[in-house]
Amino acid sequence: MALLAAPVGDARTTRERLLTDLLGARRLRLGATFRDRFWGWAGTLAVVLVAAVARLWDLGRPAKLVFDETYYVKEGWSLASLGYEAAWPEDPNAAFEAGDVTSYLTDKAEYVVHPPVGKWMIALGMRLAGGATESWQWRVASAVIGIVAVLLIVRIARRLFASSTLGVLAGLLFAVDGEAIVHSRTGLLDQFLMFWVLVAFGCLLMDREWGRRRLAERVSHLVDAGNDVGLYAPWIGFRWWRLAAAVSLGLACGVKWSGLWFVAAFGLLVVFWDLGARRTAGIRRWWEDAILSDVMPTLLIMLPTVVVVYVATWTGWFASRMSYMRDWAAANGHEAPGWWPGQADGVWLAGRSLGQYHRQMWDFHTSLDSEHNYAAHPLGWIVQSRPTSFFWEKYSPGQGPCPASATHDCATAVTSLGNPIIWWLGAVALLVSLVLAIMQRDWRASGPLTGVAAGWLPWFLYSSPIAELLGGVDRTIFTFYTIAFAPFLILVIVHVVAALLDLTEDDPPARRAVGWVTGAVAAVIVGVSVLFYPIWTAMPVSYDYWHSLMWLPSWI
Repeated sequence: MALLAAPVGDARTTRERLLTDLLGARRLRLGATFRDRFWGWAGTLAVVLVAAVARLWDLGRPAKLVFDETYYVKEGWSLASLGYEAAWPEDPNAAFEAGDVTSYLTDKAEYVVHPPVGKWMIALGMRLAGGATESWQWRVASAVIGIVAVLLIVRIARRLFASSTLGVLAGLLFAVDGEAIVHSRTGLLDQFLMFWVLVAFGCLLMDREWGRRRLAERVSHLVDAGNDVGLYAPWIGFRWWRLAAAVSLGLACGVKWSGLWFVAAFGLLVVFWDLGARRTAGIRRWWEDAILSDVMPTLLIMLPTVVVVYVATWTGWFASRMSYMRDWAAANGHEAPGWWPGQADGVWLAGRSLGQYHRQMWDFHTSLDSEHNYAAHPLGWIVQSRPTSFFWEKYSPGQGPCPASATHDCATAVTSLGNPIIWWLGAVALLVSLVLAIMQRDWRASGPLTGVAAGWLPWFLYSSPIAELLGGVDRTIFTFYTIAFAPFLILVIVHVVAALLDLTEDDPPARRAVGWVTGAVAAVIVGVSVLFYPIWTAMPVSYDYWHSLMWLPSWI
């Protein structure tokens, strides 16, 4: 094959040439020096420390259930206590916030519209923290997950862009972003959706490298033995990283159904990665070989795994007869068909009940069109045009946290607003990265763009005018859903920086200029985060200070 023929003077082995073609010389050099390894881990620890401080400091503020914590925190507590989400009496928040977390546990199940994984994670955090009598205990799981997510994005970006510096840059941007900080300090579900999706992408990135290394190894053995590569390449083995990604995606769907969009998007992503690998390796019928050797096994492994893991997340629902609609099938005469084995009637009835429950959940999600002050069209999400206010209170001097010495009213706020510089740059970077992906076939853009598309574009189907065109409902949706794809937007921004560094690789002064400008912009971003941090974390500030940060009228 022409691809495998060594150029004159090229002393590299066939395997080395193939690895360079499949992974890139820069990736193969990553971590080759002590300085790179040291900076890779020292920088990682530094940004993780920043993330930990931003997420853990005074985590219990405000000492109230904010926004949808009123659902998920109490549902998580009742799951941990009873095994099912219990129905709470009317207006229970005051007692719960005061530490009365037991008297409201009832023997009646609550109708809930999201799967249980996120609530179980909140519950685990409360159990490990010793209970739910303090507000920080409701949020500690979100905070820990937020810190780990920063660690993940550093290592993912480092591998994706073959640069420890760019990995640290990605981690820093995510560590100081407002959406990431707010969701790490509140007990909502979307934080856990983001986490499992990010884990899945990291697994797929590891699989891409593992698969290409194995492909280079198997093909080089053929060539070195004097054989032609032929129409097809040898089988490279079972892809455990893809199995791990499928488990993570099943857990993501077990947090919120919007995880399904990532299942579909990531599935298409690995298909294109597989096609590219076989073609680059010189396989003559690369498209057919990829379908038979990679795509079909992936479908047979990943899709059933996602389904099995998702169903397994409902184990608590199956185990407790008090769960909502647990005995619906038996109560409504939906007996098992004659061909079903009699000893497994209970399995049929439980499954039929869960199916009906899911139908009700689907009806709820596709018909939710109630008015809400902070509902936002997804078109404006990418620039954070209408952030979601989770909590806001105003105090006169001497009231609440407002000191008597204050000369003006005070305000406390938890506003799910991303760092505006990050998100406004991200909107531009999306277009630039898309152009690079198409014009230069830059594979590094494919993963981040896919993640943004999976977390953002499907919501247009539930908003006007597309929803009306499809005969659906203009669903009530919010900007805070952007946390699901926020890490991928960060990676898109870093991809543009990586492309600029590549462009100036042979021009040291220009390359240094790119580095200085990037550093200056990062410093501005950190400074803006410092300014906005009080309104992300309910710190008491003067009303005038809060109002000065409302840069757009739509933010109020």
